[in-house]
Amino acid sequence: MTDQPQSLRSVFTDGETKRKELESSWDTNSAIFQENLTAAIAAYEECLRIADRVSLFSPNETLEDIASGDLQYLLLNYYVAELLQRVNGGERQALLLRARAAYERFLKMLDQHDILSPSDTRLYEKHRDDPGSFSTASKTDPSARRETKISRFREEKDLKKKLEYLRQNPTALQNDDAALRDLQLTNTTLCTHRTFQSLESIAQELQILSLAPPPPPPGQQQPMDDRQRNGRNQNIYSDRLDAPLSQLSGGLSGPILSKDGKPLRPFTLLDTRQTVQDGVFRPDHSLPTMTIDEYLEEEKKRGGMISGGGEQSGIRPEPDEDNIEKADEETLKARAWDEFKEENPKGSGNTLNRG
Repeated sequence: MTDQPQSLRSVFTDGETKRKELESSWDTNSAIFQENLTAAIAAYEECLRIADRVSLFSPNETLEDIASGDLQYLLLNYYVAELLQRVNGGERQALLLRARAAYERFLKMLDQHDILSPSDTRLYEKHRDDPGSFSTASKTDPSARRETKISRFREEKDLKKKLEYLRQNPTALQNDDAALRDLQLTNTTLCTHRTFQSLESIAQELQILSLAPPPPPPGQQQPMDDRQRNGRNQNIYSDRLDAPLSQLSGGLSGPILSKDGKPLRPFTLLDTRQTVQDGVFRPDHSLPTMTIDEYLEEEKKRGGMISGGGEQSGIRPEPDEDNIEKADEETLKARAWDEFKEENPKGSGNTLNRG
């Protein structure tokens, strides 16, 4: 197994270099990034063709039969699938299906060589049963789903720590076959962990894409939108949320009335053009329509205001000391009121709420 052609090693090294450069790039939407991405995918796909041509891996082999230096080539399909998910442009659904097929080939190879753990084997069987609705956790029990997500997060974190520890001394890896094997298998386990997460994400995205309306057949003109129907220029940006007045209610141009005298659009009759001009800069609140003096005059006319004194005004006239009869009448009224208050003290009539 270690006598594979040098071309495989060189092409794989070239693909690894391009992939690591992509990981350190931040502008994933640039044309240069997409070109390098395509080149990296082509390099790994070439490695797959070379590995298949020389029969690098045999289904009859077990994990112990694979040399430590060849374990890195088990991840070829994984790298292809991972890079395909980062491609922009083209038909998204077709790219996702290609990536899912590459992930499935990666898991199938690991399953043939008994590399999958028991938990990963169960997830792999679950995915094969229903790839369209695959999920790493329960969809019906939120508590169980949360616990599964937390557990898988901790597993991935531990694998990253172990992988970082094994990579700290590259010189020892060259001389220690057991350390190199442990490193390759740990990396394979981490990639397997991420594969199931990607398969779950692909299943969700494919379900969303299936709800989108189908594209029009080739050669068929797409229906015009509202801007095209109204003849509006699409290249002119506007942050207005409402349409101009010229486009509301059929527009302000053209006749107001039909030949039969029916109104074709709403309008308001005004006395002069100056009235329209005066209303342009009017305030957004209602202003008073009369002065205070005019308001008081109107209130007097409708009887809302009392003037001149009298009993209705609430002003008591000064008593006339010379009018003895009127003074006696007022005295008797005051005495009667005092006697009434003595016989009926305050609160004496409220007997309903007493205990």
